[in-house]
Amino acid sequence: MTWMDRRALFTSGAAAALLAASGLSAATPRAGGRLRLALPRDGDSFDQVWRAAVFDTLTEVAPNGVLRGELATSWSSSSDARVWEFELRSDVAFQDGTAFGATDVVESLFGAETGAEIGVVHAEATDSHHVRVDLSSSNPDLPYLLAEPSLVMQSISGQGTGLYRPERLESGRHFLGQRVRQHYKDGQAGWLDSVEIIVIPDAKIRAEALRDGFVDVAELPEPKGLRGRGEFVYHPSRDNMALAARAGVGVPKLIGARGPLDDGRISERWWIG
Repeated sequence: MTWMDRRALFTSGAAAALLAASGLSAATPRAGGRLRLALPRDGDSFDQVWRAAVFDTLTEVAPNGVLRGELATSWSSSSDARVWEFELRSDVAFQDGTAFGATDVVESLFGAETGAEIGVVHAEATDSHHVRVDLSSSNPDLPYLLAEPSLVMQSISGQGTGLYRPERLESGRHFLGQRVRQHYKDGQAGWLDSVEIIVIPDAKIRAEALRDGFVDVAELPEPKGLRGRGEFVYHPSRDNMALAARAGVGVPKLIGARGPLDDGRISERWWIG
């Protein structure tokens, strides 16, 4: 069955209104280029964005708030929602070229500390692309919970299936990811050749970096350093700024509502115009 997010925060109309209010515009995605993103040191923004670039989850929350499959193509449950079965994509590989399959899901679920927290007591691969999950109690929201960033799928060696392979990672400071070739999301996401995340603790310096062309997007910059100093767009609005971007940054028609960084998936959804 396809499970719709009953707690959807966004609708198509709301997203369109937000884009109109912010000055952001959607266009046909353009492949190529490097998106440079400046983030503060506080909070979990850095980890959220680089992990979303490198790893995938079984399900994901689309920008319109609806749950959809990512590594899973479908799922169903017993009548009491205690036993779940997931069918997996058959065209996925880890970034080292090894095939992704059901045993990787089982090991990732058991290896994740939050697996026990969401009530997983047993998981098994019933064949190469099907997984059965047993819960300690009924949970009709399991597919939604499996979209959480803490429940990424990875190989025993820590490889991901995401769109960007890490070339450089300095914890809490710097990330550089290169686009994976021949990815299962080709033509649907991952327009950038590379994505770079730079941690800049001071908001004024983040604004200066954006203003002077050293980065393309900055989280919570100091507006005094930008207004009237060039062409920038603001999300969600000029007066309520969570993100600022240079005018050449491409934005999807819908923007995820769970956080200012497009639910952490800015690297796969945005592009350089």
